[in-house]
Amino acid sequence: MNLGPLYNANEKYLKGKIPSWNDFVSHPNYDEFWQKQAFAPYIGTPKVPNLNVAGWWDQEDFWGPVKIYELFEKNDTNHLNYLVAGPWNHGGWARSDGGKLGDIPFDSNTSKYYRAQIEAPWFAAWLKDKGAKTFPEATVFQTGSNKWERYDAWPPKNAKATSLYFQAGGKLSFTPPPGEGDGFDGYVSDPSHPVPYRKRPISPTYGPGSAWPTWLVEDQRFVDNRPDVLTFATEPLADDLKIAGDILAELFAATSGSDSDWVVKLIDVFPEIYPEDSKLAGYELMVADEILRGRFRESFERPKAIVPNEITPYKIDLHINDHAFLKGHRIMVQIQSTWFPLYDRNPQKFVDNIFQAREADYQKADQRVYRSRQHASHIVLPVVP
Repeated sequence: MNLGPLYNANEKYLKGKIPSWNDFVSHPNYDEFWQKQAFAPYIGTPKVPNLNVAGWWDQEDFWGPVKIYELFEKNDTNHLNYLVAGPWNHGGWARSDGGKLGDIPFDSNTSKYYRAQIEAPWFAAWLKDKGAKTFPEATVFQTGSNKWERYDAWPPKNAKATSLYFQAGGKLSFTPPPGEGDGFDGYVSDPSHPVPYRKRPISPTYGPGSAWPTWLVEDQRFVDNRPDVLTFATEPLADDLKIAGDILAELFAATSGSDSDWVVKLIDVFPEIYPEDSKLAGYELMVADEILRGRFRESFERPKAIVPNEITPYKIDLHINDHAFLKGHRIMVQIQSTWFPLYDRNPQKFVDNIFQAREADYQKADQRVYRSRQHASHIVLPVVP
C-alpha cells in the first residue's frame, strides 16, 4: 500500500534496472511481444509420452500443466498424453507425503501413492518396457470424498453442466431466480481499502514462516463478513454432490467506474458442528477461484472500457476440478473486486496502461451483481453421478 500506484515501482525502487518489469510496463496487453513468447502455438501432436501433473491448490501454476494437457489432447491420435491431478500445492507431489495441506486432511499419503503407484509404473512401462502401457487417460484425486478417480476421458463424458444461481438473501439454488425486474446485490469497492487475499499480517511471499504455500486452502471466513464481499450459499446439502471437469462463472454486473476487477471463489462450507475435526467446524475451503480484469472481458489483445452503470456479461473460467461437496456441507460463492496484494489494484477508471496510472486515477466504485430472471448470475458446475 505504501508503494501507491504501480507507476511508483520504477520511481521508488527499481529505477528502470529490471528488464522484465520494463517489459510489463511497455506491454500491458497480450500484444505481439507476448504472443511470440507464448508456448501454446508450439504445442502440436505429442511424439513422446507425456505425464502432465497438476496440484489442485498449486499457488504458483495450476493453469500451465492443465493447459498443456488440453492442447496436446487435441492431436493425441496415438494416446501418449495423460493427466494426473492431486490435492497438492506447487511440487507437493514430489516433496511431501501428501497426507494434508494446511489444515485440510486427505485420509491417505497421496504424494507417496502418486510416486509409487502412478509415476514409477508409468516410467517403468514407457522407459524400460516393464508392465503394460494401459493407463487411465486421467487419474485425479477427488477432494471432499478423498479418493482417487480414474477416467477414460477428461473432462469426464458423463459430466452434466448444471447452473447454480444467485438468489435474494445471499442464497444459491439450482432453480433460476423468480419474477421480473432486476434484483441485485451491491457493494462499494475502494482501492484504498482492498480485500486481502490471505489473513493479515501478510508475511513476505518467500520469507521465513510464510503462509504462501498453503494460502489457497485458508479458511475464507476472514473476508465473508466484509461489506465489499458478496456471499451466496446453498442450504446444507441433502446428498453428496460431485463435480468433475470445467467450472465457469457467468456474471451479469455493473460498475459506476469504467474498469473493474471481478473475483469469483467457489467454496465448500463444512458443517458448523463437525466432530471429525473441531478445527474444520464451519471451515470455508476454496475449491476454485479466478479473477477477470473487466477491460479484458472480450479480448486480452484489445482492452475495452466498461460503460458505467450498464449491465455487462462476464464469463470467468474457474478451470477444472474434481471435488465432492458432501452431505451436510454447503456450497458457497464469494464475489469481490480486489484481491490484494496478490493482484494489483484496478484504478476502476479506464486508463490506457494501468502501469502508468497515477494516484488521482484510483477511485471508489459502486458494484452491482444481478440475480434476476433476465440477468441471472450463476456458476456452471460439471456435475457427475
